[in-house]
Amino acid sequence: MARDKTQSHIRIVDAARKEFMEYGYNDASLRRIAANAGIQVSGLYKHFANKEEMFASLVTPAIEGFYALYHRIEKDYFDGVSHADTDDSHYDWVSQDEAVRAMAYIYENLDSFQLLILKSQGTKFEDFIHEVAKLEEDVTLRYMDELRKRGYAVKEIDRMEFHLLTTSYIESFFQPLTHGLGREKALHYAATLEEFYKPAWKAWFGI
Repeated sequence: MARDKTQSHIRIVDAARKEFMEYGYNDASLRRIAANAGIQVSGLYKHFANKEEMFASLVTPAIEGFYALYHRIEKDYFDGVSHADTDDSHYDWVSQDEAVRAMAYIYENLDSFQLLILKSQGTKFEDFIHEVAKLEEDVTLRYMDELRKRGYAVKEIDRMEFHLLTTSYIESFFQPLTHGLGREKALHYAATLEEFYKPAWKAWFGI
């Protein structure tokens, strides 16, 4: 009787998620994954080329969704600049509640982000936080340049200080995962993070 490969795949993915969650990528065992999925190790290779591809299948959809949300928020901000009243010398940097929106998305995909943030050492995903920080840095600088083009007075800032501050902000954003906070506490923390950082960014850039 032919085996149901779809059911096998589901068992493998479930076993892999549990294995990576318990042991992390580096110490995860394909032998244990296969045993828990009820197949031979050789059977894993009918579904995944290697361990990293298996790990990637668990986190990539969540990463893609995170970046899609990030770019929607980015668009909201740049649309706000294009509709700003240039007769007003002070630009009103209206919050898009981006930290709360991003945190809500993370907790909708909690298992994937726990793997990504806490268990990805040894994979190409281990620098995810720094990649997000670099994106945040690039987008913010483009945003400030756009404000300058619109005639707003935006202070010149020390780029190294900006890099360090942005990195610390993004690292702090993912702390609820490190500390095991539940969803409601994490969302409250995200709102607090915005309340704490947003006035500081505005004052530093002079907008």
